[in-house]
Amino acid sequence: MPRINLRVNRQTHTIECAASTLLVDALRDTLRLTGTHVGCDTSQCGACTVHVDGRSVKSCTMLAIEAEGAEVTTIEGIADGERLHPMQAAFVENHGLQCGFCTPGMVMSAIDLCKRNAKPSERDVRTWLEGNLCRCTGYHNIVKAVVAGAEGMTKGGKP
Repeated sequence: MPRINLRVNRQTHTIECAASTLLVDALRDTLRLTGTHVGCDTSQCGACTVHVDGRSVKSCTMLAIEAEGAEVTTIEGIADGERLHPMQAAFVENHGLQCGFCTPGMVMSAIDLCKRNAKPSERDVRTWLEGNLCRCTGYHNIVKAVVAGAEGMTKGGKP
């Protein structure tokens, strides 16, 4: 089986996996980073969203071997120790989660949006998150959380 080097959450890992192994499976099954969820296996739900070189990617659409040499960040890698990332804190403060299954993907997608657009409107957020499905909420609090998270990111939080 091929060996690949993955840089995940600022740490380098050498793993063995089949050439057909999806990034989401390498993260969850091999590296035990289970915050990245598998929701649909068809890239429809966004629960598996991670950052690859700073851009949000649905990790069920990417082979692990394609991530070799890239910087991968999962939901486990965005907090600063015990201090939540501003987007995570905004989701908590604005009740932007219910069961929590979609939350990691929503947070990772929202961070990417806010890096590209520091002051997204409600419409911007709704458009950006069209590829992330939540089966519990009506999205109202998720949108509020992303707008608040954007503000937190520009006020000295993480970019």
